[in-house]
Amino acid sequence: MNQKVYIETYGCQMNVADSETVAAIMQSKDFFPVVSISEADVIILNTCSVRDNAEQKIWNRLDFLKGLKRRKKNLKVGIIGCMAQRVADKLLEHEAVDFVAGPDAYRSLPELVSESDIDLTHINTDFNTNETYSGIVQYKYDENAISGFVPITRGCNNFCSYCIVPYTRGRERSSSYVDIINEVTDLRDKNYKEITLLGQNVNSYFFEDVKQSVDFPKLIKMVAEAAPDMRIRFTTSHPKDISNELIDAIASYENICNHIHLPVQSGSNKVLNLMNRKYTREWYLERIEKIKSTIPNCGLSSDIFCGFSGETEIEFQETLDLMNIVKYDSAFLFKYSVRPGTAASKNLTDDVPESEKVARLNRLINLQNQISLKKNKADIGKNYQVLVEGFSKRSKEYLFGRTQQNKVVVFPAENVKRGNFINVKITDASSATLKGIIINN
Repeated sequence: MNQKVYIETYGCQMNVADSETVAAIMQSKDFFPVVSISEADVIILNTCSVRDNAEQKIWNRLDFLKGLKRRKKNLKVGIIGCMAQRVADKLLEHEAVDFVAGPDAYRSLPELVSESDIDLTHINTDFNTNETYSGIVQYKYDENAISGFVPITRGCNNFCSYCIVPYTRGRERSSSYVDIINEVTDLRDKNYKEITLLGQNVNSYFFEDVKQSVDFPKLIKMVAEAAPDMRIRFTTSHPKDISNELIDAIASYENICNHIHLPVQSGSNKVLNLMNRKYTREWYLERIEKIKSTIPNCGLSSDIFCGFSGETEIEFQETLDLMNIVKYDSAFLFKYSVRPGTAASKNLTDDVPESEKVARLNRLINLQNQISLKKNKADIGKNYQVLVEGFSKRSKEYLFGRTQQNKVVVFPAENVKRGNFINVKITDASSATLKGIIINN
């Protein structure tokens, strides 16, 4: 009888895609993926280490699973992902944990589960600089899904001083463009309407074989041409790799979404240098101007955090100033927390008081809410194509979807269904959401 495996995902979109890869690997070895924890013989937590609160969630979850294991004696629990790579030995000391696997070791998971039955080695955190999981057809839990993720790179070579990713996911490597196109066309044939190309630094993609060399601008053109009726998105971009060729490619293809997520992290050259971000404020703003002039209706979003080592009020004001110049549609905003093992943890002093970090974060949030509200209000009266994603969380009388610019739109439920592309006229707006009515359908 097949064992049933339940996978919980924490963290970023890359982890969501990894969980689908893990489910496919487990299924190939007679483990049946399920969506209810109560059915599971094996529970896998796919973890994140980018921020401390992400890891605290896992420790809290393990305490719950410890009690579950007492009631279900043969239940196995495993930890995978970045946290598994970072603190594997500590995790195995927790009585709920039976096996641990790092991001490059997912192919060994079926064996790790079996080994835990007979108390053999149940840890694999080996790095494999050739592992991309390229060619594995991800397991899709929702047969009616309309949006999917296609990982194209793994790892990172940038070594930003605050970031743990290069130490938990290893050095950067790219999947074969052939496998990527095959995965895209498979999703297209399964009636997916939208895909997102994923990587820690997606726009540094590069793959070379005997036929050709393919960089990211060339790859995204190949993907757009392979699936002309699907929306194409990508994340996450590094500002140093936003080339003119990539910006021109986005402008040239109607199905490449007019949205770029471009994490700036700070608006201060002093702080950017301490972060080892490899670009300046001036470079970043020049790239923003190139995007706006080439793609006038491009949606822009970012990651920004405050309270990094050495950040004074002067440097923080430079970040606020940059936000006012760029005018992001939305942004993910954080306060700095030291990640053990990073260059910053070893070489820089965490010298901004916690109370000041909180105060600065609130100022970031307040400013972005003002900017988002103003930009969304400017959309009132405009028409947008929207991909219908489902019912609004607040009411079954409303549906919601996203524009190419990645803005959420809520509209009355009419004779349309999930997966339809519709035209919506915007009638109202908040800082987070647009509201509209369906037209010309």
